[in-house]
Amino acid sequence: MRTLRFHHAGEPLDILRLEEAQPPQPAPGQIRAAVEACTINPADLALCRGLYPGELPRGVGLEVAGTVDAIGEGVTGIQLGDAVFGPAPFTGPPAGASDHAVLDIWFPRPPALEPAAAVALPMAVETAQLGLDLLGITPDTTLLVSGGGATTGFAAVQLARRSGARVITTAGPSHAEALRATGAEVTPYGKGMAERVRELAGGPVDVVLDVSPPDDATIPELLRTVTDPQHILTISNLAPARELGARDAFTEGPLSRRYDVIGECAQLAAEGHFGIPVARIIPLADWREAIELSQSQRPGGKLVLQIGRPPNPDKNEPAAGRGLGTTAM
Repeated sequence: MRTLRFHHAGEPLDILRLEEAQPPQPAPGQIRAAVEACTINPADLALCRGLYPGELPRGVGLEVAGTVDAIGEGVTGIQLGDAVFGPAPFTGPPAGASDHAVLDIWFPRPPALEPAAAVALPMAVETAQLGLDLLGITPDTTLLVSGGGATTGFAAVQLARRSGARVITTAGPSHAEALRATGAEVTPYGKGMAERVRELAGGPVDVVLDVSPPDDATIPELLRTVTDPQHILTISNLAPARELGARDAFTEGPLSRRYDVIGECAQLAAEGHFGIPVARIIPLADWREAIELSQSQRPGGKLVLQIGRPPNPDKNEPAAGRGLGTTAM
């Protein structure tokens, strides 16, 4: 089978190779999927650069959608041919960017949900929900999501709105209307952001979830939207947050894994009530393009590698209309 993997740590474009390997066999408690789509995320780049070092070679592609083609010992409630999606383990020789991948955790993919729309969900939804849990969001909360146009930010806005919270978010023009459709109040990022947020909120916001691209200026600006640095939680601007007294999700760690929310969001997405933007659907053979876009830090949505089916003729067309659905509440 084809698999995208690396044999030593380094810069992703220098070390990744698309090569042939034996398909993995599911261990007890696992399934194997014939992969239709996977994603490329900043986490894949970090793995290439040495995050969580372990046995080599290692694969990339940490979210998978496909159909079950092998079932490990002890697994029940699933059949060969079932459509599934979920997070791919990152410790084995292949991961999701392969013709076949094993899964420890999986969810049924609703028939109305396209593989690209399904595979965009796991990391964004779980990371966003963990952040909201750490912040203690309630229906009485006024939340600022810094970076609502990022995939995790897009998920956080929708999840917080579904909980009844008031949400203000920063975003560029590409996703502003979709975010407004959730009931969020949207303001541009950049100069004067803190003043605009305080004007919308009628004063300081209760809490901030920062998922914006790394930028040393972000945390100082966000501090002007709250009354206490501890009201800010970031998943992306870690060093400035630690220096200035804000919270970061990696230091605190999750309260608990929130895989339960992923399945719920998949059903909502199939019904047109939830979605994560997909920026590009790119054939596996053109994986370098996906890596380059991810390294830009502003890809405009999830980057999806098409594995098992022919890609859309226009691979650069945004994936709205291919299962993304509406984000209206």
